[in-house]
Amino acid sequence: MDLRKLKTLIDLVAESDIAELEVTEGESKVRIVKSGGAAQNQVVMMQPQGAHYAPAPAAPAAAVAGAPVAAAPAEIKGHVVKSPMVGSFYRSSAPGAPAFVEVGTVVKEGDTLCIIEAMKLLNEIDADASGVIKEILVENGQPVEFGQPLFIIG
Repeated sequence: MDLRKLKTLIDLVAESDIAELEVTEGESKVRIVKSGGAAQNQVVMMQPQGAHYAPAPAAPAAAVAGAPVAAAPAEIKGHVVKSPMVGSFYRSSAPGAPAFVEVGTVVKEGDTLCIIEAMKLLNEIDADASGVIKEILVENGQPVEFGQPLFIIG
């Protein structure tokens, strides 16, 4: 399933009174479950050959949500690039390779900023605005949540 379609589905669930949504497209199956009181969503993608994936443990997600990084975007003015999915954040395409961007790098809309690994798939995250990288809000290898700020572009 296309990442844009998945993000649209997540946004629809977040904005509606729906608690759970399951969509099957070809051999792919996606289930989106809205959390209780928080505005966080859980996305579970199921593979057709009977592969089963367990949801991520709650402890790391809670640690990320409670991290002091959440206060950083209020201090810096600029465009915030947010994570479109839950996964592991990587600044480069491979261990030892140079990072896609550093603080001070000039980026154009569509330039690759990082990779988020979700369920063994590597997803390139592109800049959705042009400017200069003012701040990188996530450490390499750190788990990220849907909607978590990743970069500040000024």
